[in-house]
Amino acid sequence: METYVKLEKLGEGTYATVFKGRSKLTKNLVALKEIRLEHEEGAPCTAIREVSLLKNLKHANIVTLHDIIHTKSSLTLVFEYLDSDLKQYLDNCGNLMSMYNVKIFMFQLLRGLSYCHQHKILHRDLKPQNLLINGKGELKLADFGLARAKSVPTKTYSNEVVTLWYRPPDVLLGSTEYSTPIDMWGVGCIHYEMVTGRPMFPGSTVKEELNLIFRMLGTPTEESWPGITSNEEFKTYQFTQYRAQPLINHAPRLDTEGIDLLTSLLLYEAKQRISAESALRHPYFMILDERVHLLPETASIFSLKEIQLQKDPGCRGSSFQHVGRYQKKNRQSATSRTKYIYCTA
Repeated sequence: METYVKLEKLGEGTYATVFKGRSKLTKNLVALKEIRLEHEEGAPCTAIREVSLLKNLKHANIVTLHDIIHTKSSLTLVFEYLDSDLKQYLDNCGNLMSMYNVKIFMFQLLRGLSYCHQHKILHRDLKPQNLLINGKGELKLADFGLARAKSVPTKTYSNEVVTLWYRPPDVLLGSTEYSTPIDMWGVGCIHYEMVTGRPMFPGSTVKEELNLIFRMLGTPTEESWPGITSNEEFKTYQFTQYRAQPLINHAPRLDTEGIDLLTSLLLYEAKQRISAESALRHPYFMILDERVHLLPETASIFSLKEIQLQKDPGCRGSSFQHVGRYQKKNRQSATSRTKYIYCTA
């Protein structure tokens, strides 16, 4: 830890403590996440292996894991420091985003996720709190759900209890066949939330979550979801038979292409959901400069001067100003915010 200076504690949980820090070498701010290992016999192999994978992810839309420091008593993850996220961005613009900005954030989310999936890494815990945003408007995936690493638990905002809102129905109904489509459902829920300013399926229990999904998208049948009628958990719940509602009724700000993309993300049968790579080429993003597809993986889409955030209808001043203003105004509450961003448990 001689390379980093601790500046202040940002949060503390059962297994980990997060500090704001500074690199002695670069002088840049960092987030130091110290995972205590006294609950285990040394460091869990899965934690070491999985964070090592993350250290090799070098992409403009993935939060950088700068360093891993392993001692007998702790495992410290050194992340780049960002102090805003998509949830806070939405709150700060009155939950009314520019539709162009929605596309810019969606594209960056899909760009980072496509890179992960190409490298056989799933996120497993997509939600607005885990999408960090800096003053430039760059969006970065953070807090990967390390399902097998028990020393790196996940935590959500206190009013959510557990992260059900962005979880796909196949997982809610007991599926353990985790593959890339598990992330794509969450992308659809986040897309809807940016467009409407409200969570799509804010359930507090598994049954309530599934019921909210079925009320909007229709109770699944053998035709819409092959094999569902033999799922024991599905049969146990005995859901009311709902007819699917047109998504345009719930997200009237979306154009035809946007509805098509949202529909492609929210399919019951996991293998039928659109992939992140295919979604990047969806007509919904036609308005963006074609050169965004040619950028190097480590280059920001904002390196193209034609791409700039617009003023959000619900926000005073420019989008860049409102991210910066948020950071300045809320430094005193950074403890509670960053506690969740970097997942202290």
